[in-house]
Amino acid sequence: MTGRAARAPYDEFAYFAENAAEFGIAYDDPPFVRRAFVEVGSSRRISALVWSEAPPELVLIHGGAQNAHTWDTVALALDRPLVAIDLPGHGHSAAAVAAGDHRAEALAADVGMAIDELAPDASAVVGMSLGGMTAIVLAATRPELVRRLVLVDITPGVDRDKAKSITDFVRGPATFANFDEILARTIEHNPTRTEASLRRGILHNAEQLDDGSWRWRYRRDGDASAPYGFAGDEEIDATARLWEALGSVAVPVLLARGMRLQSVVDDDDEAELLRRLPNARVVHFAEAGHSVQGDMPVELAAAIADFVDGGAH
Repeated sequence: MTGRAARAPYDEFAYFAENAAEFGIAYDDPPFVRRAFVEVGSSRRISALVWSEAPPELVLIHGGAQNAHTWDTVALALDRPLVAIDLPGHGHSAAAVAAGDHRAEALAADVGMAIDELAPDASAVVGMSLGGMTAIVLAATRPELVRRLVLVDITPGVDRDKAKSITDFVRGPATFANFDEILARTIEHNPTRTEASLRRGILHNAEQLDDGSWRWRYRRDGDASAPYGFAGDEEIDATARLWEALGSVAVPVLLARGMRLQSVVDDDDEAELLRRLPNARVVHFAEAGHSVQGDMPVELAAAIADFVDGGAH
């Protein structure tokens, strides 16, 4: 014996039927999904899941400490060609140019190159949490790539206090002795989700080491603010810059706001968004926290589809 532990079976494309069954989504045949990689320079590459062989209509960008599979149920409910991107330092993507720099400005350039290659004509970019911050920067700096913008439970008004429950989870132990330990911690910090959905999420977002222990796939460089696009003493400056960038966006904007305690968006944030962008649309999700795509994926998919198809503001 070499001392290696038995490997937990994992096929990243084997769980779609479970996703569909949990949320009552019709499921006849497995969807076409492939993993793609885009070279972005300096021996780095961005990974993405490409749903369908048709030209993508949507780009989905996950939050900090997540990965592209967080959108699986939403993608199944949408049933449209789309691309779900792994942010730099997450999932199967390489780190950003400056290791540990998770600011939205540092991520948007790489994400833009991935969209250039995989989905240049997409009708909308959907970003959750750090992905939403990144999408804001992208809309301001690469407006030709963002024809509509959907922000999932995020505005530049997020701060350390609002994000504390999320960052407490993200900055937890670096490794876990076994799968049961990582599952128990995940259940503790995600009380609204089913155990089955959390098991799937861990298998997509963690990896088993040779000794049988587990670690998260996302990089842990930087401080606890990394999942929200600012770092250290730059928090106030970044908030101001991102609000300014969002206020400059000329395309239609939708905010999908979770209304449970885990949300990081409050009434003041929503009011500030509407002050800067009076024509923005806001949809409240009563039974969702910060992870709207996990708590109410079918309802989120319906809101995105209505927005992209030109529903009334």
